[in-house]
Amino acid sequence: MRAARNGVAVLTFFWGQGEISVNRYISRTDVEQIDHTDDSGFAIEHGVPPSSAIAAELAGGLEASRHKHIIHITASERSADEIVGALRQFLPHAEIILLPSWDCVPYDRVWPTRANMGRRLRALCHMATKPDRARIAVMSIEASLQRVPPAQVIAGGFAILEVGQKFDRDDFRTRSEAFGYVVDERVDEPGEIAFRGDLMDIFPAGAEDPVRVVLGPDSCIRELKTYDPISQLSDQVRDSIAVGPASELMFKAGDHPELTAMRATSMEERLVALYGAMPSVFDTASSASISFLEGIDGQPLDKILDLIEDARRARQEAAGREKPLPEQFYLSREEWDASVRNRSTRLAVPAERVPKFFRLVRPGYEFAEFVTRQTSAGARVVLTGDASGLQRADRLLNRKLGRRAEEAVDLPQILSAARGSLLKAGFVLDEGFVDAQSGIAMVAAADLFGPALKVDAGMAASILEPELRIGDVVVHEDHGLSVLAAVEQVDLAGQHQDVVRLEYHGGASLLVPVDDFGKIWRYGSEPEAVSVDRLNGEGWPKRREAALREIDRLANRLVGLAKMRSSQPAEIIKPSRADLARFAAKFPYTETPDQAAAIRAVLDDLSSGRTMNRLVCGDVGFGKTEVALRACAAAALCGKQVAVVAPTTVLARQHYETFSRRFAGTGLQVAHLSRMVGAAKAKAAKEGLRSGQVAIVVGTQALASRSVTFANLGLLIIDEEHRFGVKLKRALRNMAPRLHSLSMSATPIPRTLQSALSGIQDVSVLNSPPAKRHPVRTILAAFDPASVRAALLREFHRGGQSFFVVPRIEDIGPVSGQLSSLVPELGVKTAHGEMKGRQLDEVMVGFAHGDGDILLSTDIIESGLDVPRANTIIVWRPDRFGLAQLHQLRGRVGRGAVQAAAFLLTEPGVELADGTRARLSTMLALDRLGSGLAISQRDLDLRGAGDLFGEDQAGHMKLIGVGLYEYLLERAVSAAGEGADPDKQLADIAGPEKGAVPESYVNEPTVRVGLYARLSRMRSDLDLDAFSEELEDRFGDMPGEVTVLLELTRLRIAASELGVGKVDVGPEAVAITLRNKPLASQWRDRKALGLEYRNGRLIFRRIEPRVSGIDAVRLALDAIRAVQPKHEV
Repeated sequence: MRAARNGVAVLTFFWGQGEISVNRYISRTDVEQIDHTDDSGFAIEHGVPPSSAIAAELAGGLEASRHKHIIHITASERSADEIVGALRQFLPHAEIILLPSWDCVPYDRVWPTRANMGRRLRALCHMATKPDRARIAVMSIEASLQRVPPAQVIAGGFAILEVGQKFDRDDFRTRSEAFGYVVDERVDEPGEIAFRGDLMDIFPAGAEDPVRVVLGPDSCIRELKTYDPISQLSDQVRDSIAVGPASELMFKAGDHPELTAMRATSMEERLVALYGAMPSVFDTASSASISFLEGIDGQPLDKILDLIEDARRARQEAAGREKPLPEQFYLSREEWDASVRNRSTRLAVPAERVPKFFRLVRPGYEFAEFVTRQTSAGARVVLTGDASGLQRADRLLNRKLGRRAEEAVDLPQILSAARGSLLKAGFVLDEGFVDAQSGIAMVAAADLFGPALKVDAGMAASILEPELRIGDVVVHEDHGLSVLAAVEQVDLAGQHQDVVRLEYHGGASLLVPVDDFGKIWRYGSEPEAVSVDRLNGEGWPKRREAALREIDRLANRLVGLAKMRSSQPAEIIKPSRADLARFAAKFPYTETPDQAAAIRAVLDDLSSGRTMNRLVCGDVGFGKTEVALRACAAAALCGKQVAVVAPTTVLARQHYETFSRRFAGTGLQVAHLSRMVGAAKAKAAKEGLRSGQVAIVVGTQALASRSVTFANLGLLIIDEEHRFGVKLKRALRNMAPRLHSLSMSATPIPRTLQSALSGIQDVSVLNSPPAKRHPVRTILAAFDPASVRAALLREFHRGGQSFFVVPRIEDIGPVSGQLSSLVPELGVKTAHGEMKGRQLDEVMVGFAHGDGDILLSTDIIESGLDVPRANTIIVWRPDRFGLAQLHQLRGRVGRGAVQAAAFLLTEPGVELADGTRARLSTMLALDRLGSGLAISQRDLDLRGAGDLFGEDQAGHMKLIGVGLYEYLLERAVSAAGEGADPDKQLADIAGPEKGAVPESYVNEPTVRVGLYARLSRMRSDLDLDAFSEELEDRFGDMPGEVTVLLELTRLRIAASELGVGKVDVGPEAVAITLRNKPLASQWRDRKALGLEYRNGRLIFRRIEPRVSGIDAVRLALDAIRAVQPKHEV
């Protein structure tokens, strides 16, 4: 891109392989491997210009060229994604298309996801049409090599749904299944579809949001609206939607084979078998010119082709038969060259990166100097960012230079501006660039203030998991542990009612009506790991009473500790705002909302004048360390020493490196104490702590030894506190009087437990993922040598490392031998608990620093090992790991911007038990960022209790289960603190009317159980109103049974607030039993209200003929309300 005299960029795309006339070449022949990291912590391709600069080059060329249809090929998927993001902002009126490659390895039995194929087909459909405006399609090398279905087949796979359109439900369902959609009860993933009465939920495979289709009585579409896949609540109304295929295998309606049988072979084979000769993407967009960076068609292209051939050969050997040659699905080198010949341009982008100002000592000054230099040289300086970022940058410029930037809306307007102009545009970019030839210096807000949080659909801060599921282990308050076996209908008093069947020891069953759902609690473990109780046996009452005594003791202790802390003075730690701001400015990202809240809470604690005791919980990689760093800075800047304790030497070493980097240049000395430190350095560190020269020490439990003394210790930070014993934690906290304490845990604490501890234990929870993190794609499959080799080699060739985790130490030898034969070209390191400590440390730290391509280990890597380049993890025999362990292991990869993958590989030829498969499938369903909380609610709360209260209380939780424990603890804490025991059970109402959620309204038993469970926990009219709106939104107009169920719940809540325990409805009167025996005198002379006191109960008689039972109860409660005030529920 080069600006002509009139300010318009000139870039001509030739149809031959001649040189570009407007730009100099990059002085190298091949794009080198990823070999270093930028200041933001993400891998960048050495020598490749910023994606924003490439996008600007393409945009300028498109504006100036007569060819308005361009295909641009990139070295990686990440680069393609970033270029498309920039292009859509630079050229808002142009058509910008991203064609992703498959999100699986070549010739794998694990197919691409429906979301991936849906996006590909949507892109290909657009590319095949004649452009009516300027168009740029961007794809990686891999995507350009893949053949695609014929254009006419793709076009025939799309349907437009419009309001008022006649809709044939059966035909649409048959067609959707033929095009790859899966029928499900709950639609929350692309490529799913559900039918419920007059509603159809569908998540178009290439779309961002699912859609709810509401049908009228005439079978016409009455309404179209998108909805939130997590909450299932609708939001935006649409006039029409496009529904495209969810698979590149598009069969004739009703003619598709069984899916399980098809998945035994790779997608490549299936496509070739279905379509025969397939066109290339270049054939699909035959009128487009082609561009790519100089060198892309060299080594990068050859490496991808080698990987494809290697995968084909491995699959062929594993199957013992011929597979389609890669040329049948992938283009050969000769075919790719022939396709781009006479159509391509080698693009050179002579742009440089903008400094990361936020990393510099004086960012404002350096930024002002940069702007002055660039404008003086005639460059147009463009500030980019969202409204908030632009406002901050504009204020900074005005303060430093007395100048304001002028608005620009797109790149053509920027190029036509006068030289030396100062502009601002609402482009949200990862980084800016300087292009001297075109006269543009673009500075992103991220360059000035650090990368911002990007909230996307991958976030899972509000995942709503059903509280109870069929097959769960549950606890009935009166009868103990059982398995929730089924939802059934029984005939009670001539009415059909839903009940749940609980299965106990010996096959005994208990039927629980809807009214008693409030007594059923989730246990928090898997059926295989639990012994259920005998129905009406003696074991359960004894365990429950023992647990109640311990819970009361714990509650009193917690309340006592809280009161003691609030009354015990501590030295106020409050550094100067300027000093703390300078330290915070070195953080290379923008804090997530949860991080910012946790940091504020910690700083408030330190400056409150009372001893801090806060627990910070966060999912793997969600920024707990930064919270600790800010606390550490606050204490150290006030002259206090800080001790940071980690459970392993490896984690201590990594923390030491992190803390040393962040405190460099502050004048605060950081020391390291663990078995990895030599005797001389350890001696020096201890002397520094004794004298006060060392401000911060990072180490293991060695810090609690008598040989370590501090001059002025003020703050203790404990990472992974649950991994330390009670005595050791006590010793650590006794290292100094009135010691502030901050603990960190990657074990999520459920919201219910947070609520129970409100005001007792200070807990901060980090649920927001950091910027640019992608959810880890999780794959559950049988072990397949060809797929394993392909996955490991793909990671190696993109410059990354892999983990291979086995359940037992004895598995390491056989697996190591297999890896040696599968991937002899890769270096394998091993790590397990029986290795000598120093040897284990050296292996793990070495791997974190890049020594080795694969780390073969047990679950010893579960927590604390941070390897930024590791983006593939393979877990052998996942059925032998707990769900929480698997989640922690998965968190070892995907710490940066690269898409990571977790392969859960089961024993081939061995069928998993239904419960085990369901448990592992949870990992696939909850692969969103921040899903640790939802996983803890399914499997892990026992460990969460250990973090908070220690192993003793975790043991008591195991006796009675998670849900009941949390409920009893909340009651006990309230009683200990306020001297009252709030009974939160709803009143019973026995009458002729019984509500239900009928099968005709909600067909799936698990969904009905989840709705009943949620309803049983509701304690306010606001909750009920929201629940009612949700039901109508998700399932359509409520039938009478559901309306009755909600109204009865509303009355039960109202009755409980009035202290009512039970209501009996008869034909002529309503009998009311209060929880506390009433004084007879209180109810004398109440006949005017229709009330009289008899035999310890209140009788309400003012019932008119034909008044329903529900209305009779409402009238009775109104009469009671006139006499006595509300009670606390």
